[in-house]
Amino acid sequence: MNAVASSLSDATLNAIKALLGDEQVLLDKASLEHYGRDWTTAYDPAPAAILLPRTIAEVQAVVQLANREGLALVPSGGRTGLSGGAVATNAELVVALDKINHIDNFNALDRTVDCGAGVITEQLQNYAREQGLLYPVDFASSGSSQIGGNIATNAGGIQVIRYGMTRDWVAGLKVVTGTGELLDLNCGLMKNNAGYDLRQLFIGAEGTLGIIVEATMKLTRPPKDLNVLVLGVQEFAAIMQVLEVFQQKIDLTAFEFFSEKALQKVVERCELPRPFESATEYYALLEFETLTEGTLDEVMALFEHCVEQGWVIDGVISQSETQARNLWRLREDISETISHWTPYKNDISTRVSKIPEFLIEVEQVVSEHYPDFEIIWFGHIGDGNVHLNILKPETLDREEFLRQCSRVSQWVFEIVQRYGGSISAEHGVGLLKKDYLGYSRSEAEIAYMKAIKAVFDPNNIMNPGKIF
Repeated sequence: MNAVASSLSDATLNAIKALLGDEQVLLDKASLEHYGRDWTTAYDPAPAAILLPRTIAEVQAVVQLANREGLALVPSGGRTGLSGGAVATNAELVVALDKINHIDNFNALDRTVDCGAGVITEQLQNYAREQGLLYPVDFASSGSSQIGGNIATNAGGIQVIRYGMTRDWVAGLKVVTGTGELLDLNCGLMKNNAGYDLRQLFIGAEGTLGIIVEATMKLTRPPKDLNVLVLGVQEFAAIMQVLEVFQQKIDLTAFEFFSEKALQKVVERCELPRPFESATEYYALLEFETLTEGTLDEVMALFEHCVEQGWVIDGVISQSETQARNLWRLREDISETISHWTPYKNDISTRVSKIPEFLIEVEQVVSEHYPDFEIIWFGHIGDGNVHLNILKPETLDREEFLRQCSRVSQWVFEIVQRYGGSISAEHGVGLLKKDYLGYSRSEAEIAYMKAIKAVFDPNNIMNPGKIF
């Protein structure tokens, strides 16, 4: 048995097994490693045990037992997070929701469906497609992330400019609070002004108030005839001018950006063709519906206008679904590609109108102090969210690199604070950013957050040490 797992008394371990069954309690080293971490690499997992409840009642029983025994719990979804929110580092019990994965009660008129917290995002997307509808929250980890985790972190992704964040698609929520009480919140209603909307408190709370066990998710009509346009620009400010011009005429489903450095690495490692021969400092990726025969004509007219203004150097529009997918890969494959260089990631945001000067200031402060660091930019520029990735030089020790990058974070977050932005646009706070929460939230806000946690989780057993 693992040394950390052995810290559980025999009586406690037997009580847990009596609730769930022996097969739903994992103690082997491989399982502890697998379920105890997320996609961050800064923390070593050290859970006491992995619990795999199959029903909501079992989740309640686990939480109630944890309160009696003084055991800490870490709710776990697909563990694709990048802030350490699902990492168990201190002999916690990991409550993995994998087996609560039902999809049922679809209602065509309401356009809603009930999902267990363990449903994979891509499964819900495929289910919606089978009904002739769309679940529009989409991101690179949709093949492994889970709905419960998406809700707990209020996941965003590549189509926020059109469809919003995860919270915009949650019509109802079942949660087990830190005391073990089951709450059924909002019940799928479109309009409900009967007091506080507690559902919204749990969305984005990173499992610190309770465990999300089921959600009623909204669906919508699928877009028609999507096309992808990639534009090359020399000056970052030109990207914002392109966004303004296109938004006046076209309802965009996505507006992303990435740098030439990012493109070079994706093209090289993924063996993808460059979008066009010209190399520019930055690239904008636009996606839009072709609603009428005149849509493409309007897009081409806007493109020509941007070229005439000197904002755009070159561009390409997809001529097939295959080409559209390959153009998207230039943006979507960046995270996986740069993982080979041990990137230090920062997920930051400000108002869309402030992004150009914001990005320039951030890059200047990093380059000034660490000129050997390679910076890779990409992000959801249409909603003010940029991803700063600093790649580790080959000759630099990993621990020293992380130490230096922590200093970078301090400087970057000072800029974020000055711009009224967020230290975490969509990845959450978790362990990684809890020391910097004050750069985005006032002392009064943090005090109220802690007071809310104390109400729902008075014994502090739910994901302790995260956010605060």
